Amino acid sequence: MKYLKHILLIILAGTLCTNCEDNFLDTPPNDRIVSEKFWSTDNDAILASNAIYPYLLQDAMTYAMWDGMSDIGHVTLQWRQESLVEKGAHNAASSKIAQVWAFAYEGIQGANLFLANVDNFEPADPALIDRLKAEIRVIRAKLYMDLAMLFGDVPLSTSELTLEESLELTRTPIEEVWNFISSELTAAADVLPTTQSETGRITKGAALGLKARALLYAKRYEKAAVTAKEVIDLGVYSLYPSYENMFGYAAQNSNEVILDRQFTQNVNASNIYDILTPNSIWPQRNDLVPTKQCVDMYKMANGLDIMDPLSGFDPNNPYTGRDPRLGYSIFTLGSVLPNGQIYDPRPNSGTGDAIGSSENSTYSGFNVKKYLTPEDNPDPNNCGINLILLRYADVLLMYAESKIEANDIDQSVLDAINEVRGRPDVNMPAISGIFDQAELRQIVRDERAVELAFEGLRYFDIRRWRIAEDLTGIIYGMTYENEEGDLTTIALTGFDVSFNKDRDYLWPIPFNELVLNPNLTQNPGW
Repeated sequence: MKYLKHILLIILAGTLCTNCEDNFLDTPPNDRIVSEKFWSTDNDAILASNAIYPYLLQDAMTYAMWDGMSDIGHVTLQWRQESLVEKGAHNAASSKIAQVWAFAYEGIQGANLFLANVDNFEPADPALIDRLKAEIRVIRAKLYMDLAMLFGDVPLSTSELTLEESLELTRTPIEEVWNFISSELTAAADVLPTTQSETGRITKGAALGLKARALLYAKRYEKAAVTAKEVIDLGVYSLYPSYENMFGYAAQNSNEVILDRQFTQNVNASNIYDILTPNSIWPQRNDLVPTKQCVDMYKMANGLDIMDPLSGFDPNNPYTGRDPRLGYSIFTLGSVLPNGQIYDPRPNSGTGDAIGSSENSTYSGFNVKKYLTPEDNPDPNNCGINLILLRYADVLLMYAESKIEANDIDQSVLDAINEVRGRPDVNMPAISGIFDQAELRQIVRDERAVELAFEGLRYFDIRRWRIAEDLTGIIYGMTYENEEGDLTTIALTGFDVSFNKDRDYLWPIPFNELVLNPNLTQNPGW
């Protein structure tokens, strides 16, 4: 019956149209703005650019799940597509793969449409239009950077495409993609101001910071170091004094934040609190939990590894005397939750966080603390905290890493690392007198792991370092004293992290894309 109704409506519309005047179809719709009439004012360009900004980040779930597919996090619900990636069970038909590809190319097509049309009118403020074009080129370059890191060779399109044209694209060699990203971000940085009057808009520092990241990902270390230094030398960024408060409302738009995805309560809110909060606060979510492998990366406050016999680590009090960033980033046994309750994930503790008490309670005995604030406790789906995509600490560590990998090691490398470690409420011991490349490489990698945990970067780091295959196997959780008084470590039996080094450093090209476009080829092993 519904198909019959549709047919009748079509026939009725056709009958009406045959009796209309010839100019009936030329009547502009009154429920939308047609493209031909839209591009006529500077404000149209501003509105169109605003429509591209959401492509900086798909959503809070995407942000959180990158680390869930790495060694520092675990996806709680095994039916999630990210869980399939975690255990190496994904394939070209996986919806996660298709969604990431589609989102990126939707944003790229939108950016191309903007750039193709924004010059179709005489602007009142040409400098404004130039700035907006630079902002959109940065977003497009970031999308291509994500695609290149995940898929390798990808179709490179810089113009608005018809459906037919899109189905004829071929994959562009990744080195050409990196060249494009670098040149686009360079050109954008030349136009963009160091600060913007409108909060959240892309700046020169954001363009240069993303360029440094792209060059680092592309292993162009000398250029990456130079570009990171350009960001440092802008003189507009500094570390926020409190790591503990940096991911809450108090630090919004601080001088440390270079690029973020802006959210606003009641208008354009995120659900990051809902996604990450422990089960005892908000049941039936808790999508991502930290692993023991992550917790063990945080050294003692004296700078020594917990496995060092001189570190002072106490297995009976494992979270005492540690790098303060552990307590600021992860809920551990005895932590105070945003609702004022004490976090107790021990099995049989009787709390909603007890391991094994429900499908959504923590599997590891840990929960993510970043971005969870008491202000969002009453309404977990109405979070207005911006999600950080690039901050100054990352730039300092990228500078240090690039110099190390280029084997251009000097005191500035140590200074950059120590600036991050020396944040007032972190105050980890300074690194001194170390100029060995291999040793410094491990130091800066460890520093990235703990400084940037749960900010969506670890998955990309372990893949570009080619160490992902070494971080597989059983996931472990908290160590606690059981009812017999013995120390017991949680092991997630029945779930093994898997990574095929001959296949998984590239994601498969989505199956549907291969069906639609026979010019695309598949990555090896898929």
